[in-house]
Amino acid sequence: MSLDQSASPSTAQDAQGNAWLTLLALAMGAFAIGTTEFSPMGLLPVIAAGVHVSIPSAGMLITAYAIGVMIGAPLMTLALSRWSRRSALIALMAIFTVGNLLSALSTDYTTLLVARLVTSLNHGAFFGLGSLVAASVVPRHKQASAVATMFMGLTIANIGGVPAATWLGQAIGWRMSFAATAALGVLTMLTLRFALPRGEAGKAPHVRGELQVLVRPVVLMALATTVLGAGAMFTLYTYIAPTLEHLAGATPGFVTIMLVLVGVGFSIGNVAGGRLADRSLNGSLIVFLVLLVAVMLAFPLLVKTQVGTALAVVVWGLATFAVVPPLQMRVMRAAAQAPGLASSVNVGAFNLGNAVGAAAGGAAISAGFGYAAVPIVGALIAASGLLLVLAQMALKRQDTSNAAREISTTNF
Repeated sequence: MSLDQSASPSTAQDAQGNAWLTLLALAMGAFAIGTTEFSPMGLLPVIAAGVHVSIPSAGMLITAYAIGVMIGAPLMTLALSRWSRRSALIALMAIFTVGNLLSALSTDYTTLLVARLVTSLNHGAFFGLGSLVAASVVPRHKQASAVATMFMGLTIANIGGVPAATWLGQAIGWRMSFAATAALGVLTMLTLRFALPRGEAGKAPHVRGELQVLVRPVVLMALATTVLGAGAMFTLYTYIAPTLEHLAGATPGFVTIMLVLVGVGFSIGNVAGGRLADRSLNGSLIVFLVLLVAVMLAFPLLVKTQVGTALAVVVWGLATFAVVPPLQMRVMRAAAQAPGLASSVNVGAFNLGNAVGAAAGGAAISAGFGYAAVPIVGALIAASGLLLVLAQMALKRQDTSNAAREISTTNF
């Protein structure tokens, strides 16, 4: 749906109002997904005790969710490709709701693990289809802002949804946290039903040509950078609650406050990363990866005081989310002939980094290095991503130099 330039003022206002209602519904879905994805990280000690496993074992719930996103993103997108976008998004939120209900009803670790896998299946496809819907309800020159508005729900989840779910889980029980998130899913389904345009059934995508684009070396390197950037983030974020408890002596209430500050850092980083990426894609990525390495190396020292802890989590949140816009743009530009599939696959790459980070942090704890080693491992992963970016830049300069040399030789 786009605004007709010849439409009457009242018609244009109605169309604009419908567009904002649609974007609000999509942002609600992003908020709900962000809440269920990130809230277990603040509840790991409680969940581990509730299902009688160690904290590193409970961390595998994060890894399972990430793996489910990687598998579900392309599969669910293809499975629902013939549905109208409104019906597909509602169906995806129904999966989300069922998964959270199953989590709330889980009585053991295995059942909870399966429930988290079910919940994760909606994630990638919702953001992929949601981006298309967001762009379709506004004029072309406002499409990027519309997509950003939808993703703002994910950022806000880290300010409000995750801390609220963490507080609820610590005060009443982690099962009630999942139950409340399921209720949010029902509300989102109703909002999507009434806010989104009906639309028409879709057509099966032509994926063979797009898959050929995705296996190009430059695209694979860009995706690998996304994996490492996300891996650095989730090495610490997965174990943020027990890390703060062990290193800073944090109480549950203080952990909740710190999660709010993490969300504030995410929001600032999202804006800063996007604006700097518009000026210099590689430059912004290098700056924020260097900042991420630095703050994670200093993290064990900074958290010795409450003020230092607050500073550390805000700067860390800023650095981790500031790399997201340039990482996304690198993949989209590298796979310009297949931007839709590339976007979906990049969601999977981000969640592969989620799994890698959670596993790396858990391995450091299980190996007996202690929670102080968790941010150090994250810093090493971020440094690997930085080296990969520099290597890509060097290869690009070499390719440009070789091309210039060939042109010069030909002209001679």
